[in-house]
Amino acid sequence: MTRQAPRSTLAWAAVLLPLLLSACASLPPGAQPNPADPWERMNRTTHRFNNTVDRAVLKPVATAYRDHVPQVVRTGIDNALENLGYPTVIANQFLQGKFFPALQDTGRFVLNSTFGLAGFIDVASRAGLEQHDEDFGQTLGRWGVPAGPYLEIPLMGPSTLRDTPARYVDSQTRADQLLEEEITYFKTDAYQAGVITLTILNTRAELLTLDRLREQAFDEYAFVRDAWLQRREYAVRDGDVEEEPLEIYPDEEIGEEPASGEAAPEEEAPQPDAQPEDQPQPPQGESESESESGTATRPPPK
Repeated sequence: MTRQAPRSTLAWAAVLLPLLLSACASLPPGAQPNPADPWERMNRTTHRFNNTVDRAVLKPVATAYRDHVPQVVRTGIDNALENLGYPTVIANQFLQGKFFPALQDTGRFVLNSTFGLAGFIDVASRAGLEQHDEDFGQTLGRWGVPAGPYLEIPLMGPSTLRDTPARYVDSQTRADQLLEEEITYFKTDAYQAGVITLTILNTRAELLTLDRLREQAFDEYAFVRDAWLQRREYAVRDGDVEEEPLEIYPDEEIGEEPASGEAAPEEEAPQPDAQPEDQPQPPQGESESESESGTATRPPPK
């Protein structure tokens, strides 16, 4: 298997590059340390490297892919790539003890692979079979393996110490990897390069809508890290996560006194007592102040 040697060399280079560059990295002023990110200096260096590659290559190419490739073609490519990864979903469903969803996912994979033309058409969703997303990192987390420190991988983005090796396991359970010995074109370098390129383009094109939100963040690195960790925890726990309580300030609570330095609300002035019905009303046209004082007089005759 001579194809594996270059991949191993590139993998080691990708791991060592941020370690060599992290010596000159520094935290931004006022940045608060995160317990989940003890390697923040190294991760920030890697993040800057990834952003440089993204701005120079990935984002322009993904934008052109989105703008010039018809939506129906992009949808078909996205469906086919997801279908290739569905054996990974099925295997991890069984490993997590989710037997009924695993049987549903098996039916989904078979249906899309046959009637869906190798997954380009999502026939299973139209038939009412729900789509799931499971991987080996989620399986490890479900069985109690902690996530470990946050880690940003060169050219691959956010991860954790637990999920990084799990990605390799997931890559070996894809449909094209499982059938590599039986189907010849799965072995070719052109096929492997095409799948990798389409996966990167498809993923980056889907994230284009989040660029503005990310760029407007005060600390873009911390924003990406925290958002990814929260989303990952949500996926591992199948949405069973504690919601953060809303902070209510004292002056917003019902029945509380206003905060110091704020003016108290003005009380309404008491309304004058109603005049008795038998009291004569002042003639029309008199001023309000005169009528209230009771000293109004008629204008002198001409």
